Amino acid sequence: MACGGVVVKLFRGDETPDIGKLIVSLARECGASGAGALAVFVGFVKGVVDGRRVEYLEYEVYEPIAIEVLERIGHSVLEKYEGVKSVHIYHRVGRAEPGELTLAVLVVGVSRKEAMEALKEVVERVKHEPPIYKLEAREDGRFWVIGDGVRIAGKESG
Repeated sequence: MACGGVVVKLFRGDETPDIGKLIVSLARECGASGAGALAVFVGFVKGVVDGRRVEYLEYEVYEPIAIEVLERIGHSVLEKYEGVKSVHIYHRVGRAEPGELTLAVLVVGVSRKEAMEALKEVVERVKHEPPIYKLEAREDGRFWVIGDGVRIAGKESG
């Protein structure tokens, strides 16, 4: 894995990325080219929301456009932050159970400050910009989750 650029992957449960291996590989490759920081965000399915047990999440994605939007986010962050060398975005599609990985973002930079600022921007934009829709199945019904946690009851919910 060479350092530099943007990597975007949509994955299903059997394709979950090995975050530990990614960290080691990026640190080796990018450290050799002058980077000194790797900021990481890992999101996973909550087991309880609003006091209710979560059964699973289902991510519905229009893959061609989602990949295009995620790549655009990565490239715009590379352009904005001079010290950022590499942006990796891995997003789940399909069904995910509590505790399973749903999103991983890794940002490599020359310094921790830029890497962490860029990481925050990428995560926030990933939550709002791509056509990725999340259905939360809970013991009290099914809810579409919009952006930062707004829930809209699905047809079979009360």
